[in-house]
Amino acid sequence: MNLDDLLAFNKRFVQDQSYESYKTDNIPNKRTVIFTCMDTRLVELLPKALNISNGDVKMVKNAGAILRDPFDSVMKSILVAIYELKAEQVMVIGHHDCGMSHMNSDAFKQKLLQNDIPEETLHTLTHAGVDLEQEFSGFNTVEDAVKGSVSVVRNHPLLPSYVRVHGLVINPETGKMDLVTKEE
Repeated sequence: MNLDDLLAFNKRFVQDQSYESYKTDNIPNKRTVIFTCMDTRLVELLPKALNISNGDVKMVKNAGAILRDPFDSVMKSILVAIYELKAEQVMVIGHHDCGMSHMNSDAFKQKLLQNDIPEETLHTLTHAGVDLEQEFSGFNTVEDAVKGSVSVVRNHPLLPSYVRVHGLVINPETGKMDLVTKEE
């Protein structure tokens, strides 16, 4: 699949008005933000496993559904969904067999170097306060990773008290959800 193929499809999609069945507004019908992993297996499975349709939730993704910094772009997106788009619940959903569970920051650094990223660039980033080891490290268990991300959201100083934050893990083979933590 290349860009030209995608754009040709898109042209037909618009000409045929195929977008009509996806029309909705920007307020999530189920007043929920889901923060999950970018894993390709979850693109259709996760919404189907939770009976989510287009327009029901705000979906925020990154590698591993890992939130370590309370002021990064993921948390900004969650807060915007709450304050501007009327979300009242946050669900952090990790998954079994996540690629981030296998991440090794030293091996990742070697891949950067093998792909023509100069060693000087890595030193510059380190001196600028970027901790490459922490930034590209994985996790031991998906449940602990979910608990960590949930904790960052729950303890955020800008999170309103009425917002409930839950943690779940999905099986990417079956769609089965396991509850990790639920806020009453």
